[in-house]
Amino acid sequence: MIGTYLKRIILSLSLILVIKQGFSQTFSKETILISTTLGNIKIRLFNETPLHRDNFLKLVHEHFYDSLLFHRVIKDFMIQGGDPDSKHAEPAKLLGDGDLSYTIPAEFVPALCHKKGMLCAARNGDDVNPEKASSACQFYIVQGKVRTDEDLDAYEKRINKPIITKIKDNILNKPENSALKEKIATAKKEQNNDSLMVYFKIVNKLVDEEYAKTPHYTFPPEHRTIYKTIGGTPHLDSQYTIFGEVIEGLEVIDRIADVGKNKDDRPLIDIRMWVKVIE
Repeated sequence: MIGTYLKRIILSLSLILVIKQGFSQTFSKETILISTTLGNIKIRLFNETPLHRDNFLKLVHEHFYDSLLFHRVIKDFMIQGGDPDSKHAEPAKLLGDGDLSYTIPAEFVPALCHKKGMLCAARNGDDVNPEKASSACQFYIVQGKVRTDEDLDAYEKRINKPIITKIKDNILNKPENSALKEKIATAKKEQNNDSLMVYFKIVNKLVDEEYAKTPHYTFPPEHRTIYKTIGGTPHLDSQYTIFGEVIEGLEVIDRIADVGKNKDDRPLIDIRMWVKVIE
């Protein structure tokens, strides 16, 4: 009983220290109030992402976001809004393609991670946007959920998939592995799944050995602690720009993420926003 209590105290103190160390960024002087039909959210913007900070403030001062919708919500993931086409959208209309005539260069800050409550810029996919430039106006707020070490290990591999794919290709193209490559091709042609499982096990072992020796992205220890306690969406790290943080109203994110939605993740009720600077 006492041991469990002490462990909880130590974990709490460690988490406070981790948050202070992991999130040493500075906030801009402004506080942003997002009023919604389901409650209010207060946000502060990071000075370390000045392009995103200044662009967001510009749009807020212009009342760009007023009456736009949170048009895409996914429980345990995020809530997304800022599509200019959403202001007068008919019910069930597919949204998410609306934008302004420019993008914002990515501003990745290694010390920041996608913990619950982070304000992040939406963007087009890597196939048409390899530089990961941000949408001029669409944003999302992380809800996420608490993760395990096993989850985080899997997400690291997901983030490093291009590296892993390259390692696999290099291994199969080595002269000494030509026979193995040929066996895999034959098994695929014959749809021999049992043999494929054996061959892939051999390949995966070789890939894992090489992957361990190859520089790749890993979650910093403080981020792992945050994801295992506060929660978030780890697989988006180093992929999307984080430029602000919710300082009040995390429960409103949960409320919005819980609403009913259609097959395109658009809420069945219109959740509108009105955004202004209050400080």
